[in-house]
Amino acid sequence: MNIKQAKEEIKHAIAAYLAKDAYGEYKIPVVRQRPLLLMGAPGIGKTAIMEQVARECGVGLVAYSITHHTRQSAMGLPFISHKNYGGKEYAVTEYTMSEIIGAVYDKMEETGLKEGILFIDEINCVSETLAPAMLQFLQAKTFGSHKVPEGWIIVAAGNPPEYNKSVREFDVVTLDRVKKIDVEPDFAAWKEYAWKQGLHGAVLSYLEIKKNHFYAMETTVDGKRFATARGWEDLSNMLQVYEELGIAADETLIVQYLQHKKIAKDFANYLDLYEKYRTDYRVGDILAGNYTKGAVEKLQEAPFDERLSVMGLLLSRLTEDFTAAYDKDLQTVQLHGVLKEIKERFASPYCAETPWETLTESYMEEIQSKYHREKKAGLLDKHSAQAYLATIQTMEGYVQAAKGAGLREKDDVFGLMKEKFADVVEDRENAISYASEALDNTFAFLEEAFGAGQEMVIFITELTANYYSVKFISENGCEKYYSYNKELLFEEKQKSILEDIEKAKTMVDLLF
Repeated sequence: MNIKQAKEEIKHAIAAYLAKDAYGEYKIPVVRQRPLLLMGAPGIGKTAIMEQVARECGVGLVAYSITHHTRQSAMGLPFISHKNYGGKEYAVTEYTMSEIIGAVYDKMEETGLKEGILFIDEINCVSETLAPAMLQFLQAKTFGSHKVPEGWIIVAAGNPPEYNKSVREFDVVTLDRVKKIDVEPDFAAWKEYAWKQGLHGAVLSYLEIKKNHFYAMETTVDGKRFATARGWEDLSNMLQVYEELGIAADETLIVQYLQHKKIAKDFANYLDLYEKYRTDYRVGDILAGNYTKGAVEKLQEAPFDERLSVMGLLLSRLTEDFTAAYDKDLQTVQLHGVLKEIKERFASPYCAETPWETLTESYMEEIQSKYHREKKAGLLDKHSAQAYLATIQTMEGYVQAAKGAGLREKDDVFGLMKEKFADVVEDRENAISYASEALDNTFAFLEEAFGAGQEMVIFITELTANYYSVKFISENGCEKYYSYNKELLFEEKQKSILEDIEKAKTMVDLLF
C-alpha cells in the first residue's frame, strides 16, 4: 500500500486499540494489541506520517531510531540489589529503567497525555547484542524488566534487506505477533501531502513530468545512487529559503539532497527553465488578470511539458494565496474565541472588583501555557502554532493600546478591542477576495488558452488534490470550478457506462 493508505491503517488501529468499554477497560486487551510494523524503502515518509497520526489522533509521540542505542541505553544499566527468599538474603541483579521507557513517562509528565505512540525506527538494523531485546520488545512490550505503559501503542519501522546490508530478518514467532504493513513509494499519494506542506512548485511540477524520478534507488560500482521523498522535501525547504535570501540554487546544491547525479542534473536544468517560464509568462500578471494575448498564444504553441510547468507555476502561486487566506481565517477564529472569553470575564460578577489588566493578563498566561503544552505534545502543526502566536501578539498590542489610551473601565477596554478586531476581520476578507480573484483570473487565462481541453482537466484535478484549494473553494465557492468539475464528473460517468456496456457485450459474445 502507499503511505496515505498506511497512515489510515495506523489511525484505524490506534482508534481500535484505544477504544474502551463502559468500565474504562480497553476493548482490545493490551496483550492482544499487536505492535504495528511498517516495512518500506528508506526516505518514503514513515517517520513523517507518525507525527501526523499522533497530531490528528490527539495522542503523544515518542520517537527513537534504535540504531543510535546500545544495549545499556535501551535495556537500562545493571545494579545489585538485595532480596529475601525463604528467610535468606540474596544479591540480585536488577536493571535501571530503559532510557526509552523513561522518555515515555517524561512525555506523559510534560504534556499530560496518558496515551500515545512509541515509535521505534530502523528496528531491524540493530546490533547483534541488542537484537534479542528488540524481539522481546515486539513480543512482550518490554525493554528489560520495564513494560511500556498501558495506552502507549508500539509502532516500529524497518527497511527491506535490499536497501540495507545490516538488516536482520524477523522470525515467524515475532512476525506472528505484529501487525505488518508493507509501504511502497507512490507519487500521487505523496503529492497530496506535498501540497499541504507547501513544497516548492518546481519540485511538484518536475515530478509531475518525471514521475519515475520521485523515488529511485540504484546500486552501481560507485555505490548507491538514490532520490527519495525525504530528499525532495528537504531540497524544497532549502530552495524556498534560498529564494528568500536571493541565492541561486544550482546542481552543486541539488546533488547534496538528490544523491543521484542524473536526476540532480536533470532537475537543475528544469529549475532554470522553471524560472524562465516564471519570467516569460509573467505569472503574477496572469493571477492579477493583466495577462496579454501574446502570453496566451505562446502557451497554446508550447510543448506539453512547458504547459504543465506553467500550470504548476500558477497552482503554486494560487496555493500561496489559498494558504494565506487559510492562515488569516485560522487566526481570526482563534482571536474571536479569545475576545469572547475576555468579554465573559469582564462581565462576570465574580470579577467586578478585579482590574481589567489582571483579568486579561491572567487569561493570556493561560493561553501561553496551553500553547507550550500543545507544542511539546506535538499537537500543533505549523499553521495552528502560528495562529496561537499571532493571537498572543495581537492581544499584547490591544493591551498596550488600552493602557496607552489610559482606559480604566472594562466596557471601554473591550470596545477598543472590538474596534481593532474589525480590522483583523477586514484583513481576512481581503485575503479571501484576493485569492478568489486570482483563481477566477487563472480560469479565464486557461479557458482562453485551452478551453475545456486536457490542460483544464489537469488543472481541475490538481485543485481537487490540493488541501488548501479544496478547503478554500468549499468555504468560499468558485463557479468555474464547480462548472468544470460537474462536466468532468459527467464525462467520467459516461465513460464508465460505456465501459460497462462494452464489458456486457464481451460477456454476451463469450456466452454465445
